[in-house]
Amino acid sequence: MSEVPWDVPERWPVSAREVAFDGSLVVSVRRDTVSHPDGGESFVRDVVVHPGAVGVIALDEEQRVLVVHQYRHPVGHRLVEAPAGLLDHPGEAYHDAAARELYEEGHVRARDWRVLVDYFTSPGMTTESLRVYLARGIEPVPADERHDGEHEEADMPTSWVPLDDLVARVLAGRLHNPTLCMGVLAAWAALHGDGFDALRPVDAPWASRESIPS
Repeated sequence: MSEVPWDVPERWPVSAREVAFDGSLVVSVRRDTVSHPDGGESFVRDVVVHPGAVGVIALDEEQRVLVVHQYRHPVGHRLVEAPAGLLDHPGEAYHDAAARELYEEGHVRARDWRVLVDYFTSPGMTTESLRVYLARGIEPVPADERHDGEHEEADMPTSWVPLDDLVARVLAGRLHNPTLCMGVLAAWAALHGDGFDALRPVDAPWASRESIPS
């Protein structure tokens, strides 16, 4: 049997760099002139610089997943999503950011945390990296302690959906949010594989994110 390949960090030389656009939502566009390490003609790549994000698959004792229903203006859809958010608080631990998003968007807290999956959202155009956690031992936040969202998040109802139903809807092409899709498929694989206790601990290193060129 051949060895399963791994993603590995690699950096090609950049001979020039400029900021082509500086946006309002902690996102900018960087223009890099890249040289092939073996020689040859240089080429230009526009890179969307993103702070990264975290998402949460919150699973209750009935194997139901907490989802939010959020309007997404760029694609013109109200999507079924997992609670998620930007890593836009400097110095905040990744799992603390995930717990904050679960509290703010899902109005719940969790006692048990594991790492489900890490991924690059669109590595051909952006530095965005995302980690999805599994949260269990769910406890509701009292109504008088709940976070009030704004903009799209002011109209973001929640619901609990069986994990098996979400997996079926992903495979049927009915759900499209990548964090939800990857998260529920990973949770289902863990549940029917080695179990949740075999998942990485909540503070597992996030090497792929740490190796992204700045």
